[in-house]
This record gives sequence, structure tokens and C-alpha cells, in this order.
Amino acid sequence: MNCTRINQTHDADARSWVASANNADCDFPIQNLPFAVFRRNGTERFRGGIAIGDQVLDLAAVAAAGVFTADAAAALAAACATELNSLMQLGPRFSGALRLASFEGLREGASLQSRLQSCLVPQSAVEFSLPAHIGDYTDFYASIHHATAVGRLFRPDNPLTPNYKWLPIGYHGRASSIGVSGQSFHRPRGQRLPAGETRPVFGPSQRLDYELELGFFIGSGNPRGEPVAIDAAESHVFGVCLLNDWSARDLQAWEYQPLGPFLAKNFATTISPWIVTLEALAPFRLPFSRSNTDPEPLPYLNGSTNSAAGSIDIRLEVYIQSTAMCSQGLPPHRLSATSFRHSYWTMAQLIAHHTVNGCNLQAGDLIGSGTQSGPEPEEAGSLLELSGGGKHPVPIGGSESRTFLEDGDTVTFRASCERTGRARIGFGEVSGRVLPPLQRDPA
Repeated sequence: MNCTRINQTHDADARSWVASANNADCDFPIQNLPFAVFRRNGTERFRGGIAIGDQVLDLAAVAAAGVFTADAAAALAAACATELNSLMQLGPRFSGALRLASFEGLREGASLQSRLQSCLVPQSAVEFSLPAHIGDYTDFYASIHHATAVGRLFRPDNPLTPNYKWLPIGYHGRASSIGVSGQSFHRPRGQRLPAGETRPVFGPSQRLDYELELGFFIGSGNPRGEPVAIDAAESHVFGVCLLNDWSARDLQAWEYQPLGPFLAKNFATTISPWIVTLEALAPFRLPFSRSNTDPEPLPYLNGSTNSAAGSIDIRLEVYIQSTAMCSQGLPPHRLSATSFRHSYWTMAQLIAHHTVNGCNLQAGDLIGSGTQSGPEPEEAGSLLELSGGGKHPVPIGGSESRTFLEDGDTVTFRASCERTGRARIGFGEVSGRVLPPLQRDPA
């Protein structure tokens, strides 16, 4: 399947018999149809679902109704599991067939309306689980604007490392601490080196931060030893979610040399429940380009498909709400907004580089884009950047400000794609809350 091809599911005039899906500001119109894993209460079994308006299409109920056939039916059977790994492994031909069948069944005037009506569950009545068993998690550093801004804090004269413009830099993260939106976690503790000291201290992080990222779920994997060619890379991607890679900046500054992040990032990562397919994002593609003064990517990172449409214009927003704001009834305050189109490395380049040495990716693996920041200061994807390394407090509403996160803060990311003549595609949101540190000392 060509992930950039426009088809009938992108028809901006298409409407659904689910009325809420036709609202102009709806994240989940009929042109979107993202996947998640859900249940209605604690006694039910988790299973796959598709978002339509403010409802979830229960895929187990659809399977029981026996209304889909051929590839769509095979994909539907896989989507009834408690995790979507089996559906992901089938590849875009099957997930695309299920999305198309759902589109036709949910479309205004569809003959299946009477049979699918009973398969809908209000989103307000469900809870979500991680959409897949995440065997491995890799986080990249794909935004040159973020890398430059952070580099300037430590290396003002030479912010970028010599390799940055030649290869996508990444590290292997911790899959076990990834949670779905709504995740709360205790402020991490560890070693940090106070300014001017030579001996580290142990205690709660004083410089806790968020990182505005996208997550890419791997669909069909590649055999070990067989790299994925760049122009085939996106056929190995099931879809895209929002990702917050929480970071303890003071722990990170002390521990990262010589092997990179460890305790500073493995305590929590939060993702949104909905996975938006690459097919739904096809109308928002842009050519991949760089400054003429930058080096041309090496051949394995350079392909015609990637050059023609490797970038995606996904608008990203960060909001914060403190405990005081919540108690006063104040809404979350928007901290920044940017777009994934500014990313220096594309999704396809990340996957091509990840596998070029023979590394085998598997269905359900999660790839993080790294913090996404734009060229302007107000487009920064972290408090580290917004506050200039903690030197300039950032107003967050009322009389409060932040240099780094405080206990009780809730951080929310939202994302959407908008273009004249196309239906708006939303990602929902991902939220997480910082709890006070545990008081129990390690034995």
C-alpha cells in the first residue's frame, strides 16, 4: 500500500451517520478512523476499537455481527485480541481493508447502519489500555531545532555534535514503564551534581521536564539481518500516536556521559490511546527538504518517495494545568505549539537507519521521534528550552510560573492536521500527572 495515496476514505464531503463525527472540530471524523484498545468496565476484556466521533466502534461486536468479508474480516479477527500486535503484523493491506470497510459501513446512508449501530460504545464510558505489547522502544533526536537549542545551553559555540546532520541519533528506552494517557508517576529520584559541587547528592529530581514527541508503531517487522530500504520503510509502520518522554534533566546531566540517558528517562513514558494510520494522514504530506548548506543524506537515507512526501504537517500543542489552577477552575494553559514538518529526520529515515545494521523490528515496537521543536522560541517542545535551562520562569496562568515541573502538574499534548479542502484529522490527547516523590528510601 502506498501510504501517500489519496482514495475515497479522504473524501472531505463524506459524512457519517454518527452525528458527532460531522462536527467541524471533531478529532475523529469518518476520514480518520484510528485504532485503540478499550473496554467499558473493569470486568470486560480489552479489545480493539475504532474512533468515530465521540463513539468507539467495538471491533469484537462487529466481528460477531459477521458483516465484513475477505481481508477486512481477517484484519477484524486480529483486532479482537487484547492487543493489536497481530493486526499490526498483517501489514497495511489488511489494516487498510478494515479501515475502508469501516468507512463504508459508517458512511451516511450505509446499508450496514442498523447492524453497526449496536456496536458503538460512548468514549466517555470506556477505559484504554496500551494498544500493543511493546517489546522494544527506541527514542530518536530528530528535531534540529531542539538539538540546537539544548546544545547552546551547554556548548554555545558549537551546539550540534559533528554527527547530527549525517545520521539520526537515538537510544534504546525502557518499554516496561510506558503507560497510556492518564498515567501518573512519582517524581523520580537519583543522583545529581549540584552546581559548583564535586560530590553528587541523592534525592528527588529538581528539574523534571516533558518532551513533546510523536510515536510510530511498527507494523510488519523485518527479518534479522535484512535492512529496510528507505522507500519501503513506511510500509512497516502501523500508525502514529502522541508521546511524552518525561525527563529528569538534572539526573540526565550527571549520568549521560559516556553512554547516554538511563534513569533520567526510564521512569515513565506516556502515549495517547489512539493510533492514527498513515493512510489517514496522506492529505497532509509535504516534500522532505533541507537547507542547501546541509550535507545530502547518505544513499541509504535518501529515496525518491521520502523526498517527494516524507514530511507530514502535524500540528502539536502542549498544555499545563497545576493543582492550583485545577482547584480555581482555570483551564489548562497552552505553553507552545509547533509542527512535525520541522523535523530534520523523517519517519522513513529513522526506520531505515534503525535497521541498516541488520536490526530486526517487530510488530508493536515503538519508535519515538524525539522532542519536536520549531524554529521560533515559542515552538519549543520542552520546558528546558522555554525556560532557557531554568533561567527564565515561564508564565502558566494566574500568578504561577514554571522553570521545570512541580508536583501535581498535569501536562497534556494535543495534535491535529488541517488543510483547506480536507477533513480535519485529530489525535485525541495524551495527559500525565506528576506525583510527589516516594518517601521510602532504598534499602
